[in-house]
Amino acid sequence: MSHFEEQIEVKGARVHNLKNIDVTIPREKLVVITGLSGSGKSSLAFDTIYAEGQRRYIETFSAYARQFLGGLERPDVDKIDGLSPVIAIEQKTTSKSPRSTVGTITEIYDFLRLLFARASDAYSYNTGEQMVSYSDEQIKTLITEAFIDKRISILAPVIRSRKGHYRELFEQIAKQGFVKVRTDGEVKDLVKGMRLDRYKTHDIEIVIDRLKIDGSTDNDKRLTESINTAMYHGDDVLMVLDQDSDQVRYFSRNLMCPSTGISYPNPEPNNFSFNSPKGACSKCNGIGRLYQVNEKKIIPDESLSIKNGALAPHGPQKNSWIFKQFEIIAQRFKFELSDPYKSIPDEAKQMILYGGNEKFSVESKTLGVTRDYKIEFEGVANFIESQYNNTDSTSLKRWAKEYMDKVECDECQGSRLKQESLYFKINGQNIADLAHKDIIDLSQWFDELSSHLSDKQLQIAEEIIKEIRTRLQFLLDVGLDYLSLNRSSKSLSGGEAQRIRLATQIGSQLVGVLYILDEPSIGLHQRDNAKLIKSLLSLRDIGNSVIVVEHDKDMIEHADYVIDIGPKAGKYGGEIISIGSPDELKSHHTLTADYLNGTKRIEVPKQRRAGNGHVLELKGCTGNNLKNVSIQLPLGKMIGVTGVSGSGKSTLINETLYPILNAHYFNGVKKPMPYKSIKGLEHIDKVIDINQSPIGRTPRSNPATYTGTFSEIRSLFAKIPEAMIRGYKPGRFSFNVSGGRCETCQGGGLRVIEMNFLPDVYVECETCQGKRFNRETLEIRYKGKSISDVLDMTINEAVEFFEHIPKIHKKLKTIKDVGLGYITLGQQSTTLSGGEAQRIKLATELSKRDTGNTFYILDEPTTGLHFEDIRVLMNVLNKLVDKGNTVLIIEHNLDVIKTVDYIIDIGYEGGKGGGEIVAKGTPEELIKNKKSYTAQFLKKELN
Repeated sequence: MSHFEEQIEVKGARVHNLKNIDVTIPREKLVVITGLSGSGKSSLAFDTIYAEGQRRYIETFSAYARQFLGGLERPDVDKIDGLSPVIAIEQKTTSKSPRSTVGTITEIYDFLRLLFARASDAYSYNTGEQMVSYSDEQIKTLITEAFIDKRISILAPVIRSRKGHYRELFEQIAKQGFVKVRTDGEVKDLVKGMRLDRYKTHDIEIVIDRLKIDGSTDNDKRLTESINTAMYHGDDVLMVLDQDSDQVRYFSRNLMCPSTGISYPNPEPNNFSFNSPKGACSKCNGIGRLYQVNEKKIIPDESLSIKNGALAPHGPQKNSWIFKQFEIIAQRFKFELSDPYKSIPDEAKQMILYGGNEKFSVESKTLGVTRDYKIEFEGVANFIESQYNNTDSTSLKRWAKEYMDKVECDECQGSRLKQESLYFKINGQNIADLAHKDIIDLSQWFDELSSHLSDKQLQIAEEIIKEIRTRLQFLLDVGLDYLSLNRSSKSLSGGEAQRIRLATQIGSQLVGVLYILDEPSIGLHQRDNAKLIKSLLSLRDIGNSVIVVEHDKDMIEHADYVIDIGPKAGKYGGEIISIGSPDELKSHHTLTADYLNGTKRIEVPKQRRAGNGHVLELKGCTGNNLKNVSIQLPLGKMIGVTGVSGSGKSTLINETLYPILNAHYFNGVKKPMPYKSIKGLEHIDKVIDINQSPIGRTPRSNPATYTGTFSEIRSLFAKIPEAMIRGYKPGRFSFNVSGGRCETCQGGGLRVIEMNFLPDVYVECETCQGKRFNRETLEIRYKGKSISDVLDMTINEAVEFFEHIPKIHKKLKTIKDVGLGYITLGQQSTTLSGGEAQRIKLATELSKRDTGNTFYILDEPTTGLHFEDIRVLMNVLNKLVDKGNTVLIIEHNLDVIKTVDYIIDIGYEGGKGGGEIVAKGTPEELIKNKKSYTAQFLKKELN
């Protein structure tokens, strides 16, 4: 092996804040890149190494293929040698489509579909009997045996239980030379102009032949021809009628129920796919859930009258067509539009919501004349539903959704599939039953499956079962035993999605690939960390190079090679401060080394807070896997909610508690998961949820606009004497409004050049050189800086710069306090990591005047944080609690858990083995619990 092939050499990397660094990374090793948040880890791993690997791969495509792919920007690096094909496994990459599930991402569901198409037994959905299918030869033998010496008619069913007069059909049958038909159980001669009652349902069969079975050769030949003809006209189904007893038997080339004659098409993998019209439930189109109108949302307050706006979608009475309809309905049912809604007759309510057609007459008492009226009304609820289902306008859809709830589809009960597809079973289970099982149970089911199959089935299914079992094993290996295959990928956390992709990659058994992972340990309990590290080592051992951007202590200690980037963050980072094995790293004096070898640590508080004596009590939570859980949250403390992945923490806090509080204080519309009661809401006055969703989806959004600082800065610039002389208002200094911005790039700072058959290229705007504003606007300066210079400042610089302007200084100071001093005021939101976005939201909340009775909820705030950043973050959160607020943190990080005042540990396992409270109390009380996994790891930290 040559020198180049043993290592990856990066020379002169300058992407983002990297300071022209050279680094050599050994191949076929587990390499961890660590360092403070914002020091440049992702810039090296993703924006340099991965971007260059991607670019080289795309370069090999034809020009035609390249036009469909994204930008081919070469990263700012002199050269990279020894690079092999690169696969990045990030947290952001899972599909948010409601059709994407754990089963489809891992491809296990595709194998299941194949298994059911080839080795399942079909059952009738009418009688539950096993379905049968015959060849023409078998049918002939069965008829000969069953009806020997009997007179029979052979019939071809053409219409099954459908309304209509069928005149054209009878004419067509007559033209084909047939003389008799059997309609609704009665054999008739075909006569000209024959028709049936169009409003009744009918069964029609063509009489193909009438014969006596006597076993002779001629008879045999005639039977064969009749079977063929009947199959042709009856769509592979025929009926045999015993003329003496009038009994009927069905026979089919397809799968068919022997008693009722319903038949299924022969199964294909598509019949079990909820993404194909062949398998998807026709009501919900294979989504499993649908939007249904909620009457309570249409009429939130029944004590109001229609005139005063009882019907929320229409508001108070106006002079419109719809209110004229309500007036006619009011005349018909003899009530006034000023009557409270609850007092009007039920039939009127029914008509208002679901419409109707009716004619009626009203006699005028004063004039003595009768007037005729006609109601033709669609109904408010029906109108909302039709708007939602049939409109292309997003705003109309959003309007309709306000009055609807997302509910399980009543036709497929959430299984997403057609009725027939659910009656194909293997060992008593249909495909939806299997998709519903936890991975661990599913794996067990497949281990025992072989003994339940017939020899023929086993022969067909053996290879498929082997594939499914290996893939399930990989999911178990990365600690995802609690997920099920039908779990929507939308509901997965970043860490879960990343570990699923990791399992899929291990399953593909590629060799010689460079894998780059972004904090795969997110959302993983210490207990399952060992499984994850083992998976990464096995990926390395089959001959791949693995680079992990990670802060986890265990991961760093198990690495073959560690690269520490720093010394600080943002423009003070971007250098390599330490490199080598974990043991070598510990001997250097870097921040990471100090935390690893215990020189620095996050201190355990001397005493736990007593709280303010009030309690928030939530009882009887049963959402997802929660087993009737009740919790008491002591207020005025820092509370940690812990437990293994999948134990039910997010269901309890994010899906149950937060929606209840949000609805109570801010009229939030998200429906909480089922619960019985909540007490103590009067002791807090607002709730704030700080999660990791992006602070903005476009490059125009940035920390300055999100925190509201930019408005203050614009007002300041507008007050500068020069600006006042020129008559500039604050809007002049916005890059989103025409006037002050550069019109060439419309304030974007970049211009998109359309390359037609190549991808669009972004270049710096030549008019403003990326400054976003026009010359006149940039001439206005505060302390020598233009508005564009201010946006380019880091938060740390801006804090000093705006020292004497309290409104701006206070907001910027809080961003600095949460450890984000290194980002710039105008940094595009799209370039911020999940952890950074979460801390900007936290800073925004901190800068508001707090009431001392606020309830904060944080979901894994340590994501993407170095030990030092966690220390900074905990100082900020502790200040919040010291002012009397309550902070609830869902977390696995032991540095955080050991510093909280009160812990609620959920478990014992993930999935259906979870959903119970295992332990609660202070960390000191918790470690006495023998059953809690969290306690076992916390014990080592506290001692």
